Amino acid sequence: MSPEVAPDSTIARMLTLEELTVAVEHDDIDTVVVALVDMQGRLIGKRVDGHYFLSHLDRGFECANSLLTLDMDSNTTPGYEIANIDLGYGNFVLHPDLSSLRRMPWHEATALVISDPCWLDGSAIEPSPRTMLARQVERARALGFEPMFASELEFYICRETFDELHDAGYSRVTPAGRYPSDTHLLAAGFEERLVRQLRTAMRGAGIPVETSKAEAWTGQHELTFRYTDPVSMADHHAIYKHGAKEIADQNGCSITFMAKPDHGWMGNSCHVHMSLWSGGENAFSGESDVFKHYLAGQIACIKELAVFIAPTVNSYKRFVPGTWAGTTISWAHDNRTTGFRVFGAGRALRIECRLPGGDCNPHLAFAALLAAGLYGIEHELPLPEPYEGNAYASDEEPFHSTLRSAIRALESGTIARQTFGDLVVDHYLNFARAEQQLFDGVVTDYERQRMFERG
Repeated sequence: MSPEVAPDSTIARMLTLEELTVAVEHDDIDTVVVALVDMQGRLIGKRVDGHYFLSHLDRGFECANSLLTLDMDSNTTPGYEIANIDLGYGNFVLHPDLSSLRRMPWHEATALVISDPCWLDGSAIEPSPRTMLARQVERARALGFEPMFASELEFYICRETFDELHDAGYSRVTPAGRYPSDTHLLAAGFEERLVRQLRTAMRGAGIPVETSKAEAWTGQHELTFRYTDPVSMADHHAIYKHGAKEIADQNGCSITFMAKPDHGWMGNSCHVHMSLWSGGENAFSGESDVFKHYLAGQIACIKELAVFIAPTVNSYKRFVPGTWAGTTISWAHDNRTTGFRVFGAGRALRIECRLPGGDCNPHLAFAALLAAGLYGIEHELPLPEPYEGNAYASDEEPFHSTLRSAIRALESGTIARQTFGDLVVDHYLNFARAEQQLFDGVVTDYERQRMFERG
């Protein structure tokens, strides 16, 4: 995912409206999935008949406005200003972004378009994750920069189907493989039939794939995609997670991007690569002042913005020293033990944030990271000295170890409110508090195993 060359749009094919129109007229495409990205980073929406889609494109497609108040179980949660029972849970309108139009190769005769939710009067819904990210890209462009992002997303292939796991209460999950296999070609080869389908399907969906490899732990893998602008990259990320699970189900197995699927396994990371460009050149080149201020802003703001990059109770189970997850607010040159890793040179110089996990919402994570970096540029924050050595064994400032701690940081901070506004911050505080409250009310297997007989 090196930015040494410009992205090549011919590597993966998107759809134009004209191409879709011809495909629908010839019955090559009969279904268009109209999707928005919800708070969890999932694709939710409607399947629309192709002819109906074309005839109603200008007016958009109405959906219940509760979709941006749902928890992971798709239950509405009280406490949101934009939609609640007292307002009657009315509708908003999904307006397709035709630049995101593409085929879904793993479904027959189907296209997909990512949409932005708007109120009935056409105004934007500010807590929408995609809108939040778009606002930060606009902010970067107003400062004269074109941000470029890429995410490396790890996952586990598991032998059981999603139905089998659900029916067994997720009590036994068998990773595909027999031993830790980081970059092991034999281990990766055993799963190549499925992983190749992921690569080719994503390319067919307009997502430029670079590589795949076996990751650090048994059954763990990673696909990497070519960098691009943050909104497109976040769309690719969300579509990939959605498609990978559907393709796994079609193959009689399952895939999980859960940050820490088991306390004995390595966590699933989502390493985020970032750079700013200006005039066709990398503005970070030579570790410029822009680079220093941007990275300083991320270091200064990341703990306050943690809820946006580590959104669940499970997110924080991944932060274990020695497991390749960043656990400190530190930076270094090409050092995988720090929270921020800087590597590459010249046009390829970039910052890698190693804090997000596979469960992050890419639109929210990118919005938070970009906002933090731009805050550093606007305030010309000084960059601390790079760390040298094993950051796991250092006295560098630690990242949060619990969602509860991250909630307190967002509650007491001021930067997020200055950046995103009160409506957005209160929306996601409500989301995080509800997540914590749901967990606090559950009796876990850990408690039963320790206390059922001996307690």
